[in-house]
Amino acid sequence: MIRLLLADDESLIRGALAALLALEPDLTVVGEAADSVTAVQVALRERPDLAVLDLEMPPGDGLRAATEIRSRLGIPVVLVTRHARPAVLRRALAAGVAGFVPKTTPAARLAEIIRTVHSGRRYVDPEIAASALTEDECPLTDRELEILAVVRGGAPIAEVAATVHLAPGTVRNYLSAAMAKLGADTRHAAAHHAWQQGWI
Repeated sequence: MIRLLLADDESLIRGALAALLALEPDLTVVGEAADSVTAVQVALRERPDLAVLDLEMPPGDGLRAATEIRSRLGIPVVLVTRHARPAVLRRALAAGVAGFVPKTTPAARLAEIIRTVHSGRRYVDPEIAASALTEDECPLTDRELEILAVVRGGAPIAEVAATVHLAPGTVRNYLSAAMAKLGADTRHAAAHHAWQQGWI
């Protein structure tokens, strides 16, 4: 029996997936979570054999939870995502995530993927893999990405400046450069675009 942790911030999706996977004779859901912090806590408490995590989960994200679960328990993780961004795929693979699938995957197919990953192999959705090979390179500098990541949390300029240890004027200059490179009208639009591309 493969013991699973399921984490997704959408209760209906999480509940439906748990019910469908429970129909499989060799799978059992031993824990559920609605956010990335709880996912780690449940994983440490229940000690599942494998974790299936939604990528887009507050307050952090599924990738951060996956990294912590992998480092503390060493179990395989499958990330499920609605937005299959190639840059996120690369980060996930670098973090040791063993499976990467879109939310459009049927439950029966996900069960097969879970078995594949549990047996020690990796699985990456073919369409995601193909798009990763053709993705454009990120035009932003590391500093611009760092600032946009803070901006994405909704912080005002003064707070962004304090977080990245720069003067507010310098932060504005970096943001202007990033907005120009991305063709974004606002810093929030630039941050959202960078997140959508998987750069932050």
